[in-house]
Amino acid sequence: MKIYTKGGDKGETALHGGKRVSKDIIRIEAYGTIDELNSFIGLADTEIKDQDVKTVLNKIQNYLFVLGADLSSPEIEENKHKNIPRITEEHCADLENEIDHFDSLNEELRNFILPGGSKGASLLHVCRTVCRRGERQVVTLNKNEIIGNNIIIFLNRLSDLFFVLARYQNKISGVPDIKWVP
Repeated sequence: MKIYTKGGDKGETALHGGKRVSKDIIRIEAYGTIDELNSFIGLADTEIKDQDVKTVLNKIQNYLFVLGADLSSPEIEENKHKNIPRITEEHCADLENEIDHFDSLNEELRNFILPGGSKGASLLHVCRTVCRRGERQVVTLNKNEIIGNNIIIFLNRLSDLFFVLARYQNKISGVPDIKWVP
């Protein structure tokens, strides 16, 4: 099987189910950002040694494939009979549990902090900001098209999880968070 299909040579791509759309529509921008986020998670994983964090990052990467499928397959009547994975309340609850767990291992947050510290934490902050961009794109998409009910919630929780993981990564690396000094 060849990796190239030539189907996108005129600036279009296919949604799940085959419908052709322009590559610059907000839906494609949104799940393209999710793909970018997944790549940054892979990069962050190369710098992180803690197995608990690595396990969470791997789980997130798998969840992002579900999110990509959800975004590429609008919840419309023609897709109802298809077995398309969707982001669920359970995905969101799982992220909340991970946030609570790792946040309980961190020092209490008393200041705003700047992105940075250890290399692993810095990369997790990049993941946080890419996630926030994806969230903004999905909010825009939601104003004009149908999306899954849990997608925005999931992305909001996910960016919080990256923040908590970045702080935890600094802690276990022996590198203090960088406090914002106004």
